[in-house]
Amino acid sequence: MDEARRRRLLVNRIHLVDRLDPNTTFVTELGAVRCITWPQRNHIIDTPQSRDRNDKLLEFLTRRSIANFEKFIEVLSKEQAHLVPFLVTDGGEYNKFILI
Repeated sequence: MDEARRRRLLVNRIHLVDRLDPNTTFVTELGAVRCITWPQRNHIIDTPQSRDRNDKLLEFLTRRSIANFEKFIEVLSKEQAHLVPFLVTDGGEYNKFILI
């Protein structure tokens, strides 16, 4: 992953860890489009706490390619579109007064 995308994840990590819904369907879809590997998918699903699941998911994403990051955005836009602005705004910073 490039530095700009890594920065977006870093700047908005706390918001994403708190707000992502790491349900089985979402994580399975990420595996199906090869955004994450099946072993990573299984590891995330086997993690009991949502916050820990999200933390692992974001950790895995930082080690993936730009194409994988874009696949993540694509799946996120279908499943949890309200979180996409955290990852596509300029510099990764999101106006905190517009949070849902």
